[in-house]
Amino acid sequence: MTTRKTDINQNLRGFDLKSGSMLERVIFNHRWFVLMLCALATVLLGYQTMRLELGASFEKMIPQAHPYVQNFTKHENDLMGLGDVIRIAVENPRGSIYDADYLETLRQLNDEVFLLPGVNRSQMKSLWTPNTRWTGVTEFGLEGGPVIPEGYDGSQRSLDQLAANIARSGEVGQIVAEDYRSSIIFLPLLAQTPDGEGLNYGELGDRLEELRSRYEEQGVYIHVTGFAKLISDLIEGVSSVMLFFAITIVTASLFIFAFTRCWRSTLLVVLVSLVAVTWLLGLLPTLGYVLDPYSILVPFLVFAIGLSHGSQKMNGIMQDVGRGMHKLVAARLTFRRLFVVGVTALLSDAVGFAVLLVIDIGAIQQLALAASLGVGLLIFSNLILLPVLLSYVGVSDSAAVRSLKAEQADLTGLARHPVWRFLDLFTTKRWAICAISVAVLFGGLGYSISTQLKVGDLDPGAPELRADSTYNRDIAFMNGVYGASSDVLAIMVETPTGYCSDYATLNKVDALEWELRQLKGVEGTNTLSLLNRRMLAGLNEGSPKWYEFNHNQQMLNLVTSSAPRGLYNDSCSLLTLYVYLSDHEADTLTRVVEHVEAFAAANNTDDVKFLLAAGTAGINAATNIVVGEAWHKMTLLVYGAVFLLCMLTFRSWRAVLVAMLPLFLVSILAEALMVVLGIGVKVATLPVIALGVGIGVDYALYILSVTLNQLREGRSLSEAYYRALLLTGKVVMLIGATLAIGVVTWTFSPIKFQADMGLMLAFMFIGNMLAALILLPALARFLLKVEVRKTEKTSDSTELGSGAQELNCRESNKESTCISAS
Repeated sequence: MTTRKTDINQNLRGFDLKSGSMLERVIFNHRWFVLMLCALATVLLGYQTMRLELGASFEKMIPQAHPYVQNFTKHENDLMGLGDVIRIAVENPRGSIYDADYLETLRQLNDEVFLLPGVNRSQMKSLWTPNTRWTGVTEFGLEGGPVIPEGYDGSQRSLDQLAANIARSGEVGQIVAEDYRSSIIFLPLLAQTPDGEGLNYGELGDRLEELRSRYEEQGVYIHVTGFAKLISDLIEGVSSVMLFFAITIVTASLFIFAFTRCWRSTLLVVLVSLVAVTWLLGLLPTLGYVLDPYSILVPFLVFAIGLSHGSQKMNGIMQDVGRGMHKLVAARLTFRRLFVVGVTALLSDAVGFAVLLVIDIGAIQQLALAASLGVGLLIFSNLILLPVLLSYVGVSDSAAVRSLKAEQADLTGLARHPVWRFLDLFTTKRWAICAISVAVLFGGLGYSISTQLKVGDLDPGAPELRADSTYNRDIAFMNGVYGASSDVLAIMVETPTGYCSDYATLNKVDALEWELRQLKGVEGTNTLSLLNRRMLAGLNEGSPKWYEFNHNQQMLNLVTSSAPRGLYNDSCSLLTLYVYLSDHEADTLTRVVEHVEAFAAANNTDDVKFLLAAGTAGINAATNIVVGEAWHKMTLLVYGAVFLLCMLTFRSWRAVLVAMLPLFLVSILAEALMVVLGIGVKVATLPVIALGVGIGVDYALYILSVTLNQLREGRSLSEAYYRALLLTGKVVMLIGATLAIGVVTWTFSPIKFQADMGLMLAFMFIGNMLAALILLPALARFLLKVEVRKTEKTSDSTELGSGAQELNCRESNKESTCISAS
């Protein structure tokens, strides 16, 4: 042991501190300065993490630049509750709503929610609000008023009058259940509270749950739905995300320790990756960002990528120490050998995330910025800070010796490990053809399945949550007992001021309404023209023979004057056609939107225009369109960016194909897996393929870079690939398996989209790992033959990279010569 340490110290004294690139000299000749800078950044940004908030915004979840959303924004003040709304259904389990105790409970709850922060009180609606009115035909003509009768005192007479008013209000199926056992309190929400602060969905959700708990003790059942409640439930489930994040960290630490048998290097790799996460979480509030339920996975992705690169650096240093080098020399040579490929891989990751910025949805753009920023920070933490720390801490001697076990066995002629022997088979022609053929077969099958991939939600309710979650049970209740679904698509009809009741315009609205009622998935509609039909029948003793659209302009004006303002605006320049859908699944929305677009193209004039879209379903339709357009555009941009970066690194289109073709295959199979799992392309799932490509290219770059260096030294493909397996391939296998096992635990999360992401990421980790280990040598067998011939003809030492020179020196047991030459 003493002789070994003496040799190591002699190697350090023989090392030229002025060797290497300027960047290497700046970093390693001023190590204390680098450590102090990183420590200062960690302290400052660690303090900033205390300011990080978890929240969400309705505006950030929708494509603000899409024409549908711009139409909605333009007329938002004239539309009643068609944006961010909460629906609270109050059910009487002991009977109908015509119960004095039930109505008193409803009144108390109505008064409490009226005072909740962020409620648009002017548009709030329930049985107890004055804007819920009835209209009827009496012997005195058309009359109306609030559904709660004047002088209501809870007596049977008042209850009977209330029942008559509700029957004439048209609210049955809207805010009154068709079985008369529940009614809805409708709460439109503002983007900001009166004090100018953004609406806090987490606090609002907690307040609603407190009200649910308290009022259910009074004998009613409460059901709550709406975007704000969904987000609050997702925020509540974030605690489980943190738990699974912790499980992943522990799992990764144990697996890396089992691989290295060195606690100090294992802890350094994990801690430095967590330092990058800390920097990211500290920078977000500094830059004015918050974490939302859809970007909460970004810290894990940064940790995963950091763990991958950190393990490569640790493995390289460990092997160099095992060959007898001083830990400082090992750190510098590993930095010299892997820094460029590491930066290329991280830039590929960052660009892969950055292309998500082209998608006009605030939540995805914020995810893209956070992920790109996090990956950029890894260049400083895992490519610079980790080698510097390891140059001080080093690795255990026993672990260093163990890391060269396979290499020494190969040099002494002993049998190779069965796994390495199996993987090496794919460098032979027959096995390479077999692997490529199987890949083509899987790719073709995956592509045929992936063509069935749909944009949007594929399940009723909220697919982000489990089917048996409280929120989805509440949605199922409302869809079951209310004729008007919460999935509302509103069509805006612009007219000249004062002409909303014009016969020609209402006649077109009536025609569109009738056509929409025939479409599958449309449960009902509501318009001013439909009200005219009902009033005409009412004025003729309810005879169905008179259920026609009245062409008398004076009668149309009379009906319009007493119609609810939700059907038209104050200036009579906008009509609203409400379409109540059975669900918000992709097929339903596409069917309705395409029909309305065709009708608008045929009937729009300079004065009258049919515009899409408002309402929850309308916003979903716009989001689906944007996501659908961005899906393939984003994929092309990701692969285009990775292609350019790989070309700059390898300077060979053949090598780039070898690196990228396995990524194509895994991406196609990932889309096929989404079809099999019933996952649609939407805001929560859109970034997955981009993330998978970014992480997957890391594996290919590390293996291919070493393989190419070995080929340029004149080695055969089999020898070159085997060296790559020993130097970087086994770490690729370790990290791929470790992270896949870590994220598989997410399948137990109460948040369904997190469980889906766990399965998808596990597949991407394993798939990219296997593709890099199997397809890369198989493709190299055919595509890199020209490279091999070139290097055999020009085996000039000037063509050898520093990493290749080091490997030559090490194999000839001339460490000291190699060190001084390097």
